[in-house]
Amino acid sequence: MPPTLASLIHHSALKLTVRAGEDRLDVPVRWAHASELADPVPYMEGGELLLITALKLDAEDPDVMRRYVKRLVGAGVVGLGFAVGVNYEEIPKALVDAAEEEGLPLLEVPRRTPFLAISKAVSAAIAADQYRAVTAGFAAQRELTKQALSAGPEGLIAALAGQVDGWAALYDASGAVVATAPEWAGRRAARLTSDVERLRERPAPASSVVGGEDRVELHSVGTGRRPRAALAVGTAAALGTAERYAVHSAIALLTLTTERSRSLHAAEQRIGAAVLRMLLAGQPEHARTVAGDLYGELLDAPFRLILAESASASAARAHADGHARVADAKPSKAPVAVPDTNGDPLGGLAEIVESAAARSGESVLVVPDGERLVVLAVDGGAAVAACGEHAVALDAARTVAREQPVGDEDELVVGLSAPAGPIAAAAAYKQAEQALSVARRRGRSLVEHEELAAGSVLPLLADDAVRAFADGLLRALYEHDATGRGDLVASLRAWLSRHGQWDAAAADLGVHRHTLRYRMRRVEEILGRSLDDPDVRMELWLALKTTAAVGE
Repeated sequence: MPPTLASLIHHSALKLTVRAGEDRLDVPVRWAHASELADPVPYMEGGELLLITALKLDAEDPDVMRRYVKRLVGAGVVGLGFAVGVNYEEIPKALVDAAEEEGLPLLEVPRRTPFLAISKAVSAAIAADQYRAVTAGFAAQRELTKQALSAGPEGLIAALAGQVDGWAALYDASGAVVATAPEWAGRRAARLTSDVERLRERPAPASSVVGGEDRVELHSVGTGRRPRAALAVGTAAALGTAERYAVHSAIALLTLTTERSRSLHAAEQRIGAAVLRMLLAGQPEHARTVAGDLYGELLDAPFRLILAESASASAARAHADGHARVADAKPSKAPVAVPDTNGDPLGGLAEIVESAAARSGESVLVVPDGERLVVLAVDGGAAVAACGEHAVALDAARTVAREQPVGDEDELVVGLSAPAGPIAAAAAYKQAEQALSVARRRGRSLVEHEELAAGSVLPLLADDAVRAFADGLLRALYEHDATGRGDLVASLRAWLSRHGQWDAAAADLGVHRHTLRYRMRRVEEILGRSLDDPDVRMELWLALKTTAAVGE
């Protein structure tokens, strides 16, 4: 505890007497300062005990004293010490009344007590308090270190809550609560998720204070530009020096743990890349051997392969290639670390699926692959569900803000394979890439391959290249019909829909079959193609379906 006016009153060597403000003696004293200026306020910082002899003050004038005391209180002066037996034999009534009126503690200093003795007493008390705080801080650091080594982050959080006489919570990279102490603090910590998200958007180290039921300090944990975790500390009042030491020690220990975890994670990622390459190369047994206990459980159950690109990279790929490509059913280049920066959609997705898997106790394999991210996750597990929820949220945001371009760097395009096992990993990669291609064309955040297999082929025709082909193929027929010389497009559609059956198609059109035969000959002449060729019939039918889909 820092020195207070009460502690100075009880200091036997000072012999101070209270003349006003008896109910405010528990206020901490930051310093003792002597000044005979008529207006010392410009030189005050707040928290001082001001010592005077009234050498340049008319201490018997009530108006002067009221103005003087009021300014001292406004400047944050916590007490006034008046030396008697120097200029005044006793404290003037005008000053006593003014101090009582403003609630300013007024202390009588006897002549035999020099101001220097009071200053030395305050200084010694402050030094003793700082020493106690530092000693307590080192003790807290030792206890926190012990708990971190023996019980991990959970033990450290519990020890920190005891040190600050409040509660503490640790959040993971996704902003989810992973440890709290005491147990009752779980709900309070969960309500701060949005505040933690805002903190994580700032480069580390970052901190903020949140009000509410109590005073909560939020601190980022980690050394990268994008914090890997966050710490919340809730107390009834502002932290003291010893408590501040404890919090800073906890942040340092958690940062060391986080950085060690990142190094381990990078090593695991390299193993994961090797496992993925072996799976895609058709070597599941070798992949199992390398995976060991790290990814072994994942390879023993049906998994999904997730292939993700940033929307901007996906748009560039579509522009350059015209379509999605499968390069030998394997990643195109050596895996690299996911950039730990804000605005990185792939890094954000990796954090989401890894955090979801960690909370549910699942294995997940995450491999950055240049501008792509490859994920192997348990079918029906939390990681796949988290990926789907993230995609739904992105689609919803895109719907609300339609002026936002599809290629924004914060958006994702994701393809999800059907459930597969180690033997079928290469096929699953192809499925995911096909689904990714469709998601890219449709402007969606995520497409599952099962949608393509179970649905109709017609939605796949909603592509600018297919429409251009259809328009070019049928344009001459539409131009012919526009002259009023026949209805070749409708006749062709009826004939194809009846699989070339003349009588049935003619009946649908309400014309004679010879009329229909004539029209089909005109179609062949205009297009320069034979309707006996099944490929021609297929192309014409798809072209008709495409133009119908766009209202032609």
